[in-house]
Amino acid sequence: MLKRIGPPTRLGVLVVGLGVALQGLPERMVGHDLVEWGLLFGFIVFLGWSAITIVNTASEYYLRHALKGSEDSMLSRKILTQVRLLRRTVVFGLGFLTLAAILMTIPAVRQYGVSLFASAGVAGLAVGLAARPVLSNLIAGVQLAVTQPVRLGDEVLVEGEFGTVEEIQTTYVVIRLWDLRRMVVPLSYFMEKPFQNWTRQSTSIIGAVHWYLDYATPVAAVRARFFELLKESKLWNGNVAALQVTDTKEGTVEVRGLMSAESSGAAFDLRCEVREKLIAWLQETYPHALPRGRIEVENFPASLRGDVTRRHH
Repeated sequence: MLKRIGPPTRLGVLVVGLGVALQGLPERMVGHDLVEWGLLFGFIVFLGWSAITIVNTASEYYLRHALKGSEDSMLSRKILTQVRLLRRTVVFGLGFLTLAAILMTIPAVRQYGVSLFASAGVAGLAVGLAARPVLSNLIAGVQLAVTQPVRLGDEVLVEGEFGTVEEIQTTYVVIRLWDLRRMVVPLSYFMEKPFQNWTRQSTSIIGAVHWYLDYATPVAAVRARFFELLKESKLWNGNVAALQVTDTKEGTVEVRGLMSAESSGAAFDLRCEVREKLIAWLQETYPHALPRGRIEVENFPASLRGDVTRRHH
């Protein structure tokens, strides 16, 4: 804290000291007005800088104590998302107000500073229209911090792409895709369009595997082996396990296995593991359970075969 408040404090002491010395002069000197404007400029910067420093320091202090010893990843991600988004929003607002106050100290551009404060007049309207995307994302950031449809570390499906929320900035969200690409999405997207959040309530997720087997498959034996494979796997969290015949087709039956894991990555690996091991077990134990094509040949009586032969000739 002392390290952070040092620079703005030195600036404040310098400005106040020069201001007191300037007031103590017996008469106004050449460039007196310019020096006064410089001190006013410095004082405004000091106020804005100090406010931003206080916000940043207080937020980090809160995070350090709130997350100390916390083992609940859901709660930790919730706190991180809220504090960081709100901090960036407040810092942006403080910077905006500081800039407007600085502009009001310059006579030539004072009207622009007033417009920034009051959001009125032609200049203010132009600035508002130009900054509409930024302001909409800024407001969306506040809404996202409060309602939290998405948090840091959430696994989401956006525009057909699956990934993990890596960064939540003031105006955009960075999603790390499964192949290490990054998708950058405006904050307003998550408040205006539907998306899938796979870890909204918990990181646990259910995965499904489908097999297409022959009608002669002993389903009860397959179900028993499926449960054995799950119990042997370190990826299964023990919550969900089910195997059912979900459909019948012309030449095969569809068998679906459901299993749960602690995360989407673990669920994907678990699905691949169970799929591979069950196929290997079927090949070894019940090879006739794998899909097969059938051709049925009938023996015709001798009289019919002769009749067919004569017709053929």
